[in-house]
Amino acid sequence: MGEIHIFTEQLQLVPALAGGFIFLLGLCSLITKERLFLSETLLSMVYGIIIGPHVLNWMDPATWSSNEYQLTQEFSRYALAIEVMIAGVTLPKKYLLHEWRSVLILLLPIMASMWLVSSAIFKFSFEVPFVQALAIGACIAPTDPVLANAILKGMFAESHVPLRLRNILTAESGANDGLGYPFLFFALYLMRLGGGKAVGTWAYATWAYQVALSIAIGTVAGYVCRKALRYAETAGWVDKSSFLSSSVTLALLLVGVCTIIGTDDILCCFVAGNSFTWDDWFRVETEDAGLQETLNGLISMLFFIYFGTIIPWSSYGSANMLNPWRVVVAVILVMVLRRLPVLMATYKLIPAVRTWQDALFAGWFGPIGVSAIFYAIETIKQLDEHEDSNGGRVGAIVYPIVCAVVFGSVLVHGVTIPLVLMGKRVKTTISVSASSIWNQPNGVSIRNLSTWYKERRQRDGSAPDDSPNVEQLERQSSPVYVGSGAVSPREFALTSALGSGVFQPQVAGTDSGLHTPRCLNGSPGHIVAFDNSNPHLDSTPP
Repeated sequence: MGEIHIFTEQLQLVPALAGGFIFLLGLCSLITKERLFLSETLLSMVYGIIIGPHVLNWMDPATWSSNEYQLTQEFSRYALAIEVMIAGVTLPKKYLLHEWRSVLILLLPIMASMWLVSSAIFKFSFEVPFVQALAIGACIAPTDPVLANAILKGMFAESHVPLRLRNILTAESGANDGLGYPFLFFALYLMRLGGGKAVGTWAYATWAYQVALSIAIGTVAGYVCRKALRYAETAGWVDKSSFLSSSVTLALLLVGVCTIIGTDDILCCFVAGNSFTWDDWFRVETEDAGLQETLNGLISMLFFIYFGTIIPWSSYGSANMLNPWRVVVAVILVMVLRRLPVLMATYKLIPAVRTWQDALFAGWFGPIGVSAIFYAIETIKQLDEHEDSNGGRVGAIVYPIVCAVVFGSVLVHGVTIPLVLMGKRVKTTISVSASSIWNQPNGVSIRNLSTWYKERRQRDGSAPDDSPNVEQLERQSSPVYVGSGAVSPREFALTSALGSGVFQPQVAGTDSGLHTPRCLNGSPGHIVAFDNSNPHLDSTPP
C-alpha cells in the first residue's frame, strides 16, 4: 500500500495560497469593488505581505530561483505586455490619430516633467548625484497600466469619470510604459559614456532602434494579424475561444520577437494592440465577452500578491541612507509633486482634459506599479552587465526605493476613492430631507428638485450644463412622484443612492409598458417619474 505524503514545500503551497485568496475575494467582489470601492490590488498586496517571508513565511520567491531579480522582471514583463496590449485593444477606432495632440503632450513634456521632478526628490532625499537620481526617477516616470486599469474600470469610474478621460489615461498608461526606456537609458549612457558620446548613442541605439523599430513592428504586426483574423473568421476557420484570445497570443509573440532582437517589447505590444483594433472591429466583437476584464483582474491580483512577498523590508535601515523617515518623506513627495502640479498647470493644453476637475483626477491617479519594478531591475541588470563603476549607489538603492514608491502608490490610490466617498457621506447635506419627501402628498416639484440638483453640482465644482431642463419638464410633466417599483413609460429619471440619502439623477431611456428601473448596482431603482399618465408607484419609502 502506497504511503500518503503531504507536501508543504512552497511551490506546492503557492497555487493554494494564491488561488484560494482570489476565489474568496471573488465571492465578495461586488461588495468590495462596487460598494466599498476597495482596490483588489491593495487587498492582494496586503495579503502577499501577510503570507510573505517577513510575516507568516508561507511564500518566499527568493527560494524559487537563484536569481530572484530575473524571475521578477520576467513576471512583470509578461504582465505588462498583456496589459498594454489590452489597453491598445480597448481604445476606440483610430484613437491615437484622433487624440494625437493629447497623447503627445502627455508622453513627452508631461512625462519628462514627472521624470525630472522625481529625480530631484531622490537626489535630495538620498544624497546621490543628479545623473544617478535620473536613473531612479526614470523607473517611476511611466504610469502603470495594471493599476490604471484597476482605477479606470468599474462602477465608480463609469459613473464619475468621463469616457474621454478614461480613454486618454488608458492610452497614456499603455504608451508611456514603453517610453520609459529612453529616459532610463539616457541616464545610464550618461553614467557610462558621459557627454556627447552618450547623447549620440542614446539617439541611435534607443530612439532609432528600440523605440522606432518597435513602433514599426507593432504597427505591421497588428495590421497583418487583424487582416488574418478577419479573413479566418469570415471563412469560418476560427472558434470563439481562439478568437477571443488572439490579442493575448499576439502579445506573447511580440514579447518573444522583440526580446530576441533587443527592441522595446512593451511599446511594441501597445502599438500592436491599437493597430489590431484600428477599425474597431475586434473591440466591438469582444467587448461583451468579459475576457479582457477577467485578465486584468487576474493579472493584477497575482502580481501584487507576488509583490507583497518581495518587498525588501530589511533594506530600509541606516545603510545607503535608506532610513525609514527618508523613504517615507520621499514617497510622500513623489505622490504629491510628481504629477499633480504639472497636470494642473498645463491641462488647458491637453484637449482630452477639459476642466480642472479632469486635471485633478488625472494628476492624482497616475499610479506607479509593475512598470517601475520592471525598470528598476533593468537598471540593476544594465549596471551589472557593464560593470559600471560610475553607477555609484544606484544599484544598491534603486530597487528598495522603487518598491517603497510602488507600495505607497498602491496604498494611497487604493484608499482614495473610499475616503472621498466617506467624506461625502459625512459632510454632504441635501436641501430636501427624505422625511419631507414622503410627507408631501403631491410629491416633490420639478423646480425644487432641479434647483437642488444645480446647487449640488455647483457645490461639487461640476459643470452645470447637464442639469435637468426645468421648463421642458414642467411643460411635459405632471408633479414629480418619488417611490420605487414600476412606472408607466415616457420619461423618468433613475437615481442611484450614494449614501445618506444623497441621490444622483441620471436620465434613463423609454420603452413600452410598465418598466422597473434598476440602479447601477442591480437593485430596484428609486424613481423620479415625469409622466402625464397615472404612474404606478409604491408610496412606501425605500
